[in-house]
Amino acid sequence: MDRFLRQTMIDGFGEQGQSLLKRSSVLIVGLGGLGAPVSSYLVSAGVGKIGLCDKDVVSETNLQRQILYTEEDVSKKKTDCALSHLSAMSSNTIFKVYPNGLTDDNAQDMISDYDVIMDCTDNFIVRLLIDNVCRRLGKPWIHGSIDTSYGCVTVFNHTKGKSLHDLYNDISELSYQPSNIIGTFGPVVGMVGSIQAMEAIKLISGYGEILDGTLLTIDLKDLSFAKYQF
Repeated sequence: MDRFLRQTMIDGFGEQGQSLLKRSSVLIVGLGGLGAPVSSYLVSAGVGKIGLCDKDVVSETNLQRQILYTEEDVSKKKTDCALSHLSAMSSNTIFKVYPNGLTDDNAQDMISDYDVIMDCTDNFIVRLLIDNVCRRLGKPWIHGSIDTSYGCVTVFNHTKGKSLHDLYNDISELSYQPSNIIGTFGPVVGMVGSIQAMEAIKLISGYGEILDGTLLTIDLKDLSFAKYQF
């Protein structure tokens, strides 16, 4: 347990919290700007099983914010690159890769195999699929999104039973909007992804207060933070 000493010495977490992490499983949907810090921190924290789900390849434009990858990874599958880098961080972690992404055909089987689902995507249709399947299976999921210097995080389908439909009134319209490429700074996705990872650690271990039915928003342009109940 020396590896996790700085965690187990925390009051309210301790060796029990570490043991819960070791026995837990987390599916990370999306291995881009958010998925990079989420996966890195959850592997480093000692989560026992990690699912890596993404259908894309690494592009040169990813390198500005997707800190899991290097120049040598360009044009390679993100799942392959993520597995290579993350497995080097922890030989005790069980990894499973899903190089075809999350789809209507595989979502049920994939999500049912994990305790917590991380939404690190930039696609609202995929988020809606996560929401629908998690509600059906009773799985909590942690949502993160970014836009320029802005980001937000919340936890769905936990004790309060909140869903994506509770946060967005016009969800049908949002689901059919085309995905747009947006600008953002690397530290923004790093901060949002770090908060997502911490929410997963808290949810699994029972440590602290979770963003259950609460939307945390941040804007690094003016360093503003706010919480909204929904």
